[in-house]
Amino acid sequence: MTNKNGKLYVFAAPSGAGKTTLVHAVVARHPELRFSISYTTREPRRNEAHGADYLFVSEEEFMRLRDAGEMLEYAQVFDNYYASSRSQVEKHLADNRNVILEIDWQGAQQVRESMPDSVSIFILPPSVEELERRLRDRRTDSPDVINRRLRDALSDMSHWDEFDYVIINDNLDQAVEDMEAVLKGEGEASSTTNVALRRTVSRIVD
Repeated sequence: MTNKNGKLYVFAAPSGAGKTTLVHAVVARHPELRFSISYTTREPRRNEAHGADYLFVSEEEFMRLRDAGEMLEYAQVFDNYYASSRSQVEKHLADNRNVILEIDWQGAQQVRESMPDSVSIFILPPSVEELERRLRDRRTDSPDVINRRLRDALSDMSHWDEFDYVIINDNLDQAVEDMEAVLKGEGEASSTTNVALRRTVSRIVD
């Protein structure tokens, strides 16, 4: 999936939609893709490692990097900051590699402004009920945090129409196939201009 000019693919999703699982599944099947590792000021979870899942930094270091122009985009989510490394992304693109950014909708807006040739993809759960079940099954947050995440996720879902494509993550294998089609330039069924897809998405988010 490399090409003459590296392409930037921007993925966003509400919390609980399975974005990380889906993106990592695609990268595992296509090691030629380059995954941009984001900065974050939050504490690592039990199964996360610095330099593999995120670049964990203090808020002071985060702001220093931001002020130095190192951030391609950044956003504050759940009282923590997240950002993409501009130098990391630009290096991969210069090496003619396709790059995946896994960010939130706020960051996606910033990337589209600075890199209008990027391809944006929004990942949705199959239903609000399934989204809530996934958030509760994580068993990593208190009920109050889960309820807040659910409220924010519902708000995030309202931004789906800002993206080029939507992937509904119901069955992981099917979602991976849909994402691969987009990466190959064959994702018409997942395009936000597709009337049938828009009807399906409306039933989820409305």
